[in-house]
Amino acid sequence: MSSNKLNIEGIMLFEQPFARVPYENYRKVFRSSQKHIEKEFGAVQAASSDLAKCPIDPEHTEETVKSIDGMIARVENLKRKLGDLHNTSGKPTLSVMRERFQHLATVETIQSESDPEFARWADTRLDRWLVDWALRNGKENTAKQIANEKGLEKLVDIELFSDIHRIEDALRRQSCTEALTWCSENKAALRKMKNPLEFELRLQEFIELARARRLEEAIAYQRKYLIQWHETHFQQISQSGGLIAYRPGTKAAPYKRLYDPARWEMLVQQFRLAIYSLSTLPTEPLLHLALYAGLASLKSPACYNHATKNVDCPVCDPSLGKMAEEVPFSHHVNSTIVCSITGKIMDEDNAPMALPNGYVYSREAMDDMAAKNDGYIVCPRTGERFHYNDLRKVFIS
Repeated sequence: MSSNKLNIEGIMLFEQPFARVPYENYRKVFRSSQKHIEKEFGAVQAASSDLAKCPIDPEHTEETVKSIDGMIARVENLKRKLGDLHNTSGKPTLSVMRERFQHLATVETIQSESDPEFARWADTRLDRWLVDWALRNGKENTAKQIANEKGLEKLVDIELFSDIHRIEDALRRQSCTEALTWCSENKAALRKMKNPLEFELRLQEFIELARARRLEEAIAYQRKYLIQWHETHFQQISQSGGLIAYRPGTKAAPYKRLYDPARWEMLVQQFRLAIYSLSTLPTEPLLHLALYAGLASLKSPACYNHATKNVDCPVCDPSLGKMAEEVPFSHHVNSTIVCSITGKIMDEDNAPMALPNGYVYSREAMDDMAAKNDGYIVCPRTGERFHYNDLRKVFIS
């Protein structure tokens, strides 16, 4: 039973992005609510302060009433905005968070891998990983179909990846507008991460103005948006100023590199890394990471030796074995010996038996072979023939 006990900590390592994405979405809702509150209450406090300073005068009663009505209208407008924000963004996000935490809580109540409930939970997890893989590879319709058929709408991040693809498509169309809007919405988080994405986008807009030879606009743009980054990007700002003098098609290496259209694809990659980092999403699909972890736990030198391959070992399979080349060999404190004939593990119940020529097979395989050959064993590797009584039991240390 202990060998089948679930490794909850290991399972939860893969689930950090699963819980983090809706959390980050709710933080955005909170920040938006905070901005509305600060804006409206600031105006209300200013109006109330002015009202408190005014002397009590019957002639100004009407103005006083209008001022109070204006404050009430602002507060009511704030209440309506916050209500709309909660209904359109806050409430759905809370529902997603609740659904995901309930999904994670389910696995914590399961004691064993053999529990049918864990099989169902693992199937749902695999479906989530397939949706994640499809979304990362631009197969959004496939992802939506899987999510709808399996009822996973609240357990997958279709909206997040839709936004990612929308902004990436805009960058490939050589437009920074959508990406800069996203940077504005996440300015504090990007600053905390010291991520230079916003600067690179601003630099690209300056480059495009210089490419179009709209030089006055380019200089004004540099003063407005780039100079503020002088403490961290002084060298790049200084170098970009040379684009005013150098035209597209120049052979000068620094300016040729800035004019290179390949910078747009670099911006796509930088944006993707930034949003993945902000949402704690791994750069590789979760399905790939799970495969790598599984292959690394099984991989051994014997998997790449034709004579010792095991038909039941995934790493010994040619296609998966190719993928496993990228992962390290597994580390086992205790050896596990597998019979090359049956593919079963050799242990105290199925002891390893050594032939006189040194090759080792399981007792189960030897018993079966001896029963079919009048007590004789034929070594599958060398073709040598031995009597069953010549076998020696091997003890695993």
